[in-house]
Order: sequence, then structure tokens, then C-alpha cells
Amino acid sequence: MKRIAVLGSTGSIGTSTLEVIAAHPQEMELTAITAHNSWEQLAEQTQQFHPRWAVLSNSQLESTVCRSRFAVETEVLFGDDQIERVASSEDVDVVICGIVGAAGLKGAWAAIEAGKTVGIANKETLVVAGPLIMDLAARNHATLLPVDSEHNAIFQALQAGKSQEVKQIILTASGGPFRGFSQSELKDVTPEKALAHPTWEMGPKITIDSATMMNKALEIIEAKWLFNLTSDQISVVVHPQSIVHSMVEFVDGSVIAQLSPPDMRLPIQYALTYPDRKKGLNTPMDWSRSFELTFEPPDLEAFPALQLGYEVAEQGGTCGAVLNAANEAAVERFLSGELRFCDIATSCQQVLESHQFDPNPSLEELFLLDDWARKEIKKWK
Repeated sequence: MKRIAVLGSTGSIGTSTLEVIAAHPQEMELTAITAHNSWEQLAEQTQQFHPRWAVLSNSQLESTVCRSRFAVETEVLFGDDQIERVASSEDVDVVICGIVGAAGLKGAWAAIEAGKTVGIANKETLVVAGPLIMDLAARNHATLLPVDSEHNAIFQALQAGKSQEVKQIILTASGGPFRGFSQSELKDVTPEKALAHPTWEMGPKITIDSATMMNKALEIIEAKWLFNLTSDQISVVVHPQSIVHSMVEFVDGSVIAQLSPPDMRLPIQYALTYPDRKKGLNTPMDWSRSFELTFEPPDLEAFPALQLGYEVAEQGGTCGAVLNAANEAAVERFLSGELRFCDIATSCQQVLESHQFDPNPSLEELFLLDDWARKEIKKWK
């Protein structure tokens, strides 16, 4: 029986993870769940799964939360430090890190430091602190399993060969709601239009990242550290059907791809059952009907965020933390109507260029730069 903690259980990754756990009651047990503000939804989850702990990272809610709404077996905890406590608990075997943004780093760090099997759904963890995270995992014998559909696909495809036989990996991108738009056509994009993703149902921040293609930029950086690649071993292609989730090209010319209809429950389940495969909840491919799979190169002029991903992956050091924080703050300003869509990538680039680069930062320095970059974005007009 795998005892599982889900960090960010009320988000899209978290709720999908709970569906997978519910479908495998003989093999999986939910031990801990966390949220920031959504205490009512968290309470409902305790009534269904009866975990040992439920954590609300917003400690200000402690005086307002109705404890009677939670399952009687569940201990309700408050504060960021409690997320780290449950993530590192001896009573937890697997931790799924689904907290969006840099806020998820501390919980992931605690789980990795404790030597857990960690499902990384929060790409920002490796974007911000990739070398430190990989070193920490090696020192503590933690197992890192990618949950993002693209990186999970790469992880599966890599099992067809040896690491030294990899020529390149190819990350697929849906193209978001503005595939085919020119740079001039993107000038008047509204938050409402940007939130209308054609394929995936995600939270607002990730959906905007998909629209700017910043999500793919972050995935380039994540892939570099997770799979020990150079930046020129990572390519991106636009694949609007979202059936091929990513590919690996080996030195002999073979290309191994992972295909499935878009459903996050599949990569989540693979991370939870690895190295085994189990019958899942997702809809399988229908090979009885005809369909087409198309691929096209991304437009780097219309979507300059993608180029930032390559540059940051190449430079390393403090660049990932600065790009991630600047982007999170820029997306917030765009959603509140304070920043234009095209200014998201532009402002991130300027903050990157103006920061004091360090090739080998400490974790404390990365947190300081995270705060600095967010403040710099607030000055952007």
C-alpha cells in the first residue's frame, strides 16, 4: 500500500490525482492533502478519503475555518511549515507536488530531502533550483518522477534506450489559443481570450503560460536538469492535436513517442504505479477511426518567451529563478488588466538582463532573487 501526500490537492493536478487514488483503493492510500485558501473543498476531500492530515498553508484561516466540516480522523494543520512536515513524514511514501509556481519548492525540497518518491507536477521546482534539486535527490536517494504530460512522455520514451544514445528530445506544444497568430495580432489579446485553451483544462496561471508559450520555455529548462541534457538537445514542435505528448530521438535515427488522448490522469497514474502499469481511468486511443497528427515549428517572433527558455537553459545559475518569478508576477498583472499580453515576455526579458547573475547560487540567494524579480515586474508600465 503506497501512502501518498498530495501537495495542492484542490488544483487541477491535485483533483486528478485524487481520482487516480480513488480508482486504486487496494494499492494507494491518501495520507495528506494541502491547499492554500480552498478550505471548504479541502474539507470535502477529507470526507471522501479520510487522510491523516489536511494542511492549509494560509495560517490566517485558522480562526475562521469550520473544523466540523472536516473528517473526524483528519488533523487540520495551518502554515507553510506544516506542508514541509507532512511531505517529509515517515508515514508518507510518495509525494505529488502540484502546488503552482515557486510556492511549491519548499514542500518538494522537504520531500526530496527525506528521500521520498516525488512526483514533480510543479515544473517551477526544477526551473528555479534545478542543479540543487538534482544534487539533493542524489544525496538522499530520492526518486524523482515527472508528472507533466510532456516530461512523463519523455521519461517513458527514454526507457527504449540508454542515456548516452539520446540525440535529442522533442517537446510537443499545443500552440495554445493563439496558434498561427502573428505578433501584431497578439497586441490586443484579453485575459478572457487567453484563458480559452483549446485542449487542456488548467488553472489560470498555467493557461496563460500556454498562451504565451512560456510553459514550454519552462519545460525546456526543467527537461535540461531532469534528464541531464544540454540545451541544444531539446527541441519544441507545435502539435495541435495534443496526442503525441513528446518524443525522444536516438542517435540511430529512431524516434520513440508516447501517444494518448489528452488526460492528466494517465501520467499521474504512471508516476504513482511506476515501474508497473495498471488499467487507468483515461480514454484509450481509438484506432478504428481515421485521424491526422500534424507538427509545425514554433513562431519565435510571435512567441518570444520560447527563446527565453533556451537562453535560460543555456546560462543556468540564477536565470531560472528570475525568469520564473518575473513571469508569475507578469501573469498576475496581465490577468488584473495592468499589463498587455505581449509585455509578459518582454518584461521578463528585461528583468533577466538586469539581474546580477550568479552561476552557482545557494537556495537562499534564489529566494531573494525570486522576491526581487517580482518587485521589478511591478515597476513595469
